[in-house]
Formats: sequence, structure tokens, C-alpha cells
Amino acid sequence: MSFFASPLFGLVGLLLPAMVEIPAGDYQPFLNQAPGIASPVVPLTRFSLDERPVTQRDFLAFVTAHPQWRKSKVKRVFAETGYLKNWPDDLHGPASPRSPVTFVSWFAANAYCKAQGARLPTTDQWEYAATVGGRASAEVSARTLAWYGKPTQTLLPDVGGAVNAFGVADMIGLVWEWTLDFSSVMISDDQRSGGEGSPGLYCGGGGASGRDPSDYASFMRFAFRSSLTPTFTIANLGFRCARSVSP
Repeated sequence: MSFFASPLFGLVGLLLPAMVEIPAGDYQPFLNQAPGIASPVVPLTRFSLDERPVTQRDFLAFVTAHPQWRKSKVKRVFAETGYLKNWPDDLHGPASPRSPVTFVSWFAANAYCKAQGARLPTTDQWEYAATVGGRASAEVSARTLAWYGKPTQTLLPDVGGAVNAFGVADMIGLVWEWTLDFSSVMISDDQRSGGEGSPGLYCGGGGASGRDPSDYASFMRFAFRSSLTPTFTIANLGFRCARSVSP
């Protein structure tokens, strides 16, 4: 059974995810690491992040209000043919409206966030939030590896799992998540040679900090990022939104 979008859906009764303010701090990323040299520390100003991933119901309201992003109408330059693959039609989603939306491209995720007056988080912001400023890196790495060993379920569980010390939920173990990132790291020349989109459009998932060369989870994450293009869609790739916070 799928759920139905009425013409007023998205205008009445929609509960968008609350946003959690993430405090400022220093983040030492995996990115741009040279052999034997520690990654530079990146100072992050405070920002807000959705407390949970965007759900099927959330995205249904978005495409109801923005017809150009419906399954049958989206342009191929913005999403491949697998876009919203698990939706039977434009205004019907999967059986669980509170499960995370997947089969969405970077372009679609970015458009959704802009419609909420937000944006996708940067990779540094996403990883900083996932690891609680780096303090939970070992725990996140262990949970990430355990997640890698499980097959993706046909119907994903609902959002709203346990929150971390920053108050954000489901960053590990439910879906990978798109991020907004302009850096070009660990990307092969041939993978971006098609000229489609920017080489800096990455996906944040897994979530372990990758400063340790033996950190298998981090290398798996960046290998996955390097395989993506902004039109890409997959069954376990979702997103959440972020906002800058004035000092």
C-alpha cells in the first residue's frame, strides 16, 4: 500500500524535521591528507542541521508543490532514470511515509533544501556532526563497519532513531546522505570526464573520521563518494538539510 498526496499536502499538517544547532568547533578531516602529514584543522562556525533525514512524506509534499521535480517530469540532466524508482507514480510514495526518501539525485536534494530556505551540509559539517566534533570517531567507525556488513532492506525503517550527543539522529546505519561540498579529493580523472555537474558534489555517509590509514570505514566512504555523479540515485542514498547560523 502506498500513501496518497492530496492537492493540499505540503500546505497543511506537514511536520518538517526540527533543526538542531551544532556548536562551533575545530574539525580535523580526512580530506587532503598527505602521507605522514596530519590533516589541517578546519574551524567550523556553528550551524543548524535537520535532526533526522528527509522522509518520503516530506519529499512528497515538495514534489506536490514543485511539479518539475516529480518522477515523470524531472529532466534527465538533473536525475538519472532511477529517480524515485520505488514510487509507483508522481504522487504516491512507498508504504512507509516516515522512512527516509531515497533514489534522489544531488540536484533534487539541493532543490528540496533550497525550498525550505536551507541547503545541504558540507562534508566537513556532516562528519563533524556525525562524530560529535570528533569525540565519537571510534564508536562511529565501529557502527559504520557493522552497517556495511548488512544488506540494504527493500523497505527502510522509519527515521527517528537514537540521537547522538549533538541531538541528531540516524546519521549512521540508516542511509548514506548527500552533502554539498566543493572540494575535489580522491576523484579519478575518468569518473568526472563527462562534464556533468561539479567534481565537488560528494555524498556523506558511513561517517567515521578518516585520519588513520587503517580506518577502513573512512576509505570505504571516500571510495563511495568518488563513484558518484550529481544525477546518481540509489536505494540507500538520502539527505538532510542544514542552515548557517549567524555569529
